[in-house]
Amino acid sequence: RAVIGEPDRPPARAGISIGDTLAAIFACVGTLVALHARERTGRGQIVDSALYEAVLGVMESLIPEYTIAGYVRPRTGSILPNVAPANAYPTADGEHLISGNQDTVWRRLAEAMGRPELGTDERFATHNARGQHQSELDALIGEWTATLTSAELEATLNEHAVPNGKIYTAPDMLADAHFKAREAIVTLIHPMLGEFPMQNVVPKLSDTPGEVRWVGPALGEHTDEVLRELLDKTSEDLAALRTAGII
Repeated sequence: RAVIGEPDRPPARAGISIGDTLAAIFACVGTLVALHARERTGRGQIVDSALYEAVLGVMESLIPEYTIAGYVRPRTGSILPNVAPANAYPTADGEHLISGNQDTVWRRLAEAMGRPELGTDERFATHNARGQHQSELDALIGEWTATLTSAELEATLNEHAVPNGKIYTAPDMLADAHFKAREAIVTLIHPMLGEFPMQNVVPKLSDTPGEVRWVGPALGEHTDEVLRELLDKTSEDLAALRTAGII
């Protein structure tokens, strides 16, 4: 959390259980590697995936930055320090991402803003110059984007070939044509809730794409089955366990 959030505020949460997800992904990768090794050696092995090590594994150059350069990476909010413009900017109806930090892309963004002179302004003309004047540049862009809706801004930026994107919420994802074309979200039937939209399988394989077949069991749905088949419990045993409040 030390690198998440605004620099003048306490560390923030990522917003999702990223450590659990990463540890599971690394555990899956490790299992596949172990299976491959077993095919060659005939021996199995333990796959050990720790939450903190999974997160550490995606922390880029955080460790050598400190050990070699003595640099402790700080919290920087939504910016990437010295890379500009690349930020979330206010619009008339929300926020919008713009990435125009490459020189030619920046000049196209300046054209889109109706301020072509900014493209060659010595404060912003080069990558290094924009990094040195990042706050000033973000403020100028934000003043312009705030006058447009996200849809208007997206259309203008697309017309000028400037990378950009709306910041999606769940309703946006459900309505997005690309999500639908990719079948990124599938709808299953939940026995109690009815239609149940959820994420589809990732990644997509060309020959064996896989599918989400069900939404998962209800709490305790297989208790009797497990106790009967694995522990040889009788109906009388199950009744006694329920009476005692154990199951």
